[in-house]
Amino acid sequence: MKRLFWLGVGVVAGVALSRKASETARQATPAGLASNLGDAVRELAGAVGSFGAEVRAGMNEREQELHDMVEERTAAVAPPSGAGRHAARRPARRARRAEG
Repeated sequence: MKRLFWLGVGVVAGVALSRKASETARQATPAGLASNLGDAVRELAGAVGSFGAEVRAGMNEREQELHDMVEERTAAVAPPSGAGRHAARRPARRARRAEG
């Protein structure tokens, strides 16, 4: 019975080592390296996108705080967000042509 147990342990260890070795060899090929690089670029792009969203949210929050502060101190109503001095500079969006 002991021999059968150790034979099973050896088979399991051999299969595990074989899979690990083949995975390591696959990652060392140009296709494997490209896959790893692609995953890293996707992760970086996601991180940059979430950072940009957090920055925009912080900017909007701070802008609202400043509007509230101006209204409180001057008793004047500040223009709504997006309708300030930069609104006149924004070009009007053109409708896209229907592609057919």
